[in-house]
Amino acid sequence: MRILFTGPAAAGHLFPMVPVAQALRGAGHEVLFAGSQPLDSLLPTGFPVVEIGDGRTLRELLHDTEAQLSYGGDGASQEELLARAARAFAHAARPTVAGLLDVAADWGADVLVHAAFQGAAPLVAAKLKIPLVLQNYGIPSGRDMVARFAEHLADLYEQYGVAGPADSTALNVGPLGGDPDGVRTRYLPYNGAGLVPAELLRPTDRRRVLITLGSVVATLDGVGSVTRLVESAAEVDAEFLLAVGDADLTPLGTLPANVRAVPWIPLAELVRNTDAVVHHGGAGTTLTTLQAGLPQLLLPQGADNYLVADALTEAGNALRSTSESVDPEVLERLLTDPGLRTAARTQQAANAALPTPAALVPMLESLVTTG
Repeated sequence: MRILFTGPAAAGHLFPMVPVAQALRGAGHEVLFAGSQPLDSLLPTGFPVVEIGDGRTLRELLHDTEAQLSYGGDGASQEELLARAARAFAHAARPTVAGLLDVAADWGADVLVHAAFQGAAPLVAAKLKIPLVLQNYGIPSGRDMVARFAEHLADLYEQYGVAGPADSTALNVGPLGGDPDGVRTRYLPYNGAGLVPAELLRPTDRRRVLITLGSVVATLDGVGSVTRLVESAAEVDAEFLLAVGDADLTPLGTLPANVRAVPWIPLAELVRNTDAVVHHGGAGTTLTTLQAGLPQLLLPQGADNYLVADALTEAGNALRSTSESVDPEVLERLLTDPGLRTAARTQQAANAALPTPAALVPMLESLVTTG
């Protein structure tokens, strides 16, 4: 089979697709990724990549005056944040429709697999009448987003003579969230390539907490959201690793002696010898921490972070705070609360009990033989 993968040009949306693509290639199928600029997240995966779109980057499209998307919550409800995201990502999908259609047709794709926030794929699959797989990336419902995108792209559906989005098989990653009718698969962390310091592979006698803002927040909004957190860390007997990539740390002043900034390192290796993780509620960080069986402290910043925080606190494996109210007491509880750690290990076991992407290959193959 030939399986065409596509998603928005952002690590959080693309990385969860890589283990599925690897499983399909390992079973002998041809895999191709179609992506728009920037292609930085796709090129290190080892898969062939074809560019679609008009050359504008995802950030340029999302910040177009028609889209008006910002990451921060600005006091908006989760519903309004999702509505904003739908408008913005639908706008970003427009330049990819023609290219994705041509690639799928010219390459002879048997199946199209799309990240939930790639709004062009359901139109293309419907036009070409090929099976469609909706790859969720975490807690949110992909079907909800597909329906929202279709409303914003109604003119393109009419232009291409397509009545509506193609029916799809939803693929839920991890034990929480996704779509109720979806097929659930184990989350296997793919966090990109990077150099891992050997010291981080060794267990440490001192308690260790990882602080991260994922691949988007620090880039867009800087590190101001962890100012109070870093100050509070100085009063806790633990080592804190601050993983915010190349973000400017100047707003944080002189870091406390027990807080150490680290460069980009694949997250699965960062959490390996860590006791807990503090983050914003991004999908990749959430699921990688869950897979490692660690307690989490969420400081939601925007996007779908509040939805994620609701799901994890309800499951019992996470605490929740705001950037302004986080204090040494909540950090100490994060490290010592036995209920949190038990719930985290329960979720880890639930994830491990799910079928791997490799186990789902026969089901994905059947989409072609029975479609």
